[in-house]
Amino acid sequence: MAQQITIFGYGATGRPIAEQLAARGDSVRIATRNRPADLPAGVEHMVCDVLDAADVLRALAGSAQAVLAVGFTYDSRLWRTVWPKAMTNMIEGCAATGSRLVFLDNLYQLGPQVRPRTEDMPLSTTGEKAVILAGVARIWQAARGRVKVAALRCSDFYGPGVAVSHLGSSAFGEQAKGRAAQLLVPADTPHDFAYVPDIARAMIMLLDADDADFGQVWNMPCAPTRSPRELLAMGAAALGKPLKLWAVPFALLRPIGLFYRFAHEVADVGYTWDRPYVVDGSKFTRRFAFVPTPFEIGVPATVRAFAEGG
Repeated sequence: MAQQITIFGYGATGRPIAEQLAARGDSVRIATRNRPADLPAGVEHMVCDVLDAADVLRALAGSAQAVLAVGFTYDSRLWRTVWPKAMTNMIEGCAATGSRLVFLDNLYQLGPQVRPRTEDMPLSTTGEKAVILAGVARIWQAARGRVKVAALRCSDFYGPGVAVSHLGSSAFGEQAKGRAAQLLVPADTPHDFAYVPDIARAMIMLLDADDADFGQVWNMPCAPTRSPRELLAMGAAALGKPLKLWAVPFALLRPIGLFYRFAHEVADVGYTWDRPYVVDGSKFTRRFAFVPTPFEIGVPATVRAFAEGG
């Protein structure tokens, strides 16, 4: 049955969620500060700042469900203010309107681990971004009696049109131009990557799920773990080119971070790169019979999209 769904955010993940919902006939409202130039036909836009409680409440009016898929500048100094405010506004808005909320979440809040990350691991008490996102998790968890929330926790992601990613414009994008892929992280550390079209599909499965599936965390399933080098080799092969790769040595990440803020922020979550980073998505796989897209399909689609200018 068609329903109205408000999507907060229209970036790499919000866009395909909106496209898929609109294609199947749902009434979709995009809530962002600026109107996107490429809204699908029939999709409504409402000017909204997720940091403004009144804006959020207006954007939720009449919506049965909401998607929180916003992205903020990758800087802990900003995150410590904006993320708690955004989540508080969403919770209070959903409580007032009765909307269910599906939240596109992160995994930093679990901190360093030596085994695959599962939904029942405790929240971290150390690390800038880990502590911030742990606090955000506690906000919605404390509201479970008032608001139905389902959180999909995702690893790093990649896909067609995804520029801001370790495998984005600096990696697959450079490959597509015939240049060396550039990495700010180790090339040979096994690391899970989620395919953005899969993320959109999983978010919609949660929107369609029963109330019993809310009030809890779900880990996003990924294709079997590979290293960035292995994935970039697939990209090079899809282009019919030899692999050319340049990666910053991990030991230099923190020193570089003294004058390059993004490197500082990556170093803050260095525990995701100094050892294999594996996400256990079996809970979601079992519940929804979900099958992630193989890298053998996702990587060529991604690098070819970059080659075509996407």
